[in-house]
Amino acid sequence: MTSIAKALSLWEEENDTAAEEGREIGLQFQWPPIQQMDDNLSKLVSCEMLSLSTNCIEKVAGLQGMKNLRILSLGRNNISSLAGLEVVAETLEELWMSYNSLQQLTGLELLVKLRVFHVANNLIRNWSEVDKIANHKNLEELVFAGNPLVEDIEEEEEYFEMMKKRLPNIKKLDGEPIVRLEEI
Repeated sequence: MTSIAKALSLWEEENDTAAEEGREIGLQFQWPPIQQMDDNLSKLVSCEMLSLSTNCIEKVAGLQGMKNLRILSLGRNNISSLAGLEVVAETLEELWMSYNSLQQLTGLELLVKLRVFHVANNLIRNWSEVDKIANHKNLEELVFAGNPLVEDIEEEEEYFEMMKKRLPNIKKLDGEPIVRLEEI
């Protein structure tokens, strides 16, 4: 397993910059993969975009201190909960969580500035989880395809209509612009 400390050290060597000063830090595709997020991330005080995608991380942790984090990419891991994101709830604008093991979106309501949410190819089966997304007034873009809830709907057009009704503020769904009659 690659530790966060080791991954950050490699990033510093590649970028000839101290990790504490980095604005965009990519720790994706580590080999061997990162299995655990830890407090070494909290020293990334200047970081605005952090990518830990395509590793083997099971839970979100160690983000306290990342007071400038706006974009967090955790896609293609083994994450089953949004717990741990509350420490960046005031700054996070984009969250990329596709290809994980999420069944519920508990905690999403805490991310008050969230505009973009990628949660495709998870294990979401219930409309009650979509309703949690609907409560976000700032959320404009959602990638949701590939969840069991979507797979159970036979017609793509029906899926889009159902999502449009439940998500009145969404402007883009699964990469497609959403056009509403009142906008024409």
